[in-house]
Amino acid sequence: MDDRHVFVSGLARAGTTIIMRRLHETGMFRSLTYRDMPFVLCPDLWARLSAHSRRNIDAVERAHGDRLQVDADSPEALDEVFWRVFAGVDYIKPDHLCAHAADAELIEKFRLYISCILRPHDGRSPQKRYLSKNNNNILRLNTLQAAFPEAVILIPFRDPLQHAISLLNQHAKFCTMQKESRFVRSYMTWLAHHEFGLEHKPFWFDTKKPFEKPTHPESSINYWLETWLRTYRRIHESRPANSLLVCYEDLCSDPAVWSAILERLGIENRVTDPGQPFSRAENRTAPDIDMPLLERARGLYGALRQDSAHALGRSRARQ
Repeated sequence: MDDRHVFVSGLARAGTTIIMRRLHETGMFRSLTYRDMPFVLCPDLWARLSAHSRRNIDAVERAHGDRLQVDADSPEALDEVFWRVFAGVDYIKPDHLCAHAADAELIEKFRLYISCILRPHDGRSPQKRYLSKNNNNILRLNTLQAAFPEAVILIPFRDPLQHAISLLNQHAKFCTMQKESRFVRSYMTWLAHHEFGLEHKPFWFDTKKPFEKPTHPESSINYWLETWLRTYRRIHESRPANSLLVCYEDLCSDPAVWSAILERLGIENRVTDPGQPFSRAENRTAPDIDMPLLERARGLYGALRQDSAHALGRSRARQ
């Protein structure tokens, strides 16, 4: 097994899905897809059992309403089920999700799980590298590094105000959706996706201190600004050596950023069709913004952006 896997993880709405999709399109990676449902913990067995009844499903826009289409072969953040089953009590709390570190036994079990996902089935071309998009992985970055030291962890981030507005809008959308559909609420809980909606649980990284809920209500833009600041401050202070920050605004404005990422991952430009360029939505605003909070977030955003550009520049120099 080639351990140069790629894990894409960040705060929801940071561009993690589109980055993962573009990498998956290179054909160099195997990811869990909706076709692996519902037996995501035994993908090799399920592939054999379902080999003669593989249906095509028409692509539809995903529930987020962001124009991204999904079908049976769309890669998705399904490996979180592994962590929920084997370590859920360690990080899923009644009112938050906390950082956690796996022991050696669980790390080895995770390595075995990835090897099962990569095992070729029913005529598929063998892929040696695993690709995952899982935002909860920011709770276990050091565990990923311990499991696969040769892997790269891509951590996208966005302008804090635009990111917070997107999170607030998704939270309102999924609260409404989950009130109308018990299935949606149960499905997101089964996947341990608590990023927004009625079952929202904020991240908490300081395991030495009791959990402190953000000071603003979830209906406020400032709650999501505070969430952004807490999350990316922790990432900035303690991300592992094999991680790479990716500024989404720079990815959209400068094609050289994507080329540098591909180089860092050992993917030649010729194996991937860039298709439509990465694009960003028009800037929006929100009422009652806590300006000192926003200024702190923007200061951190500038530092993250500088670190990202520096890392990608070093990557190009090495190549």
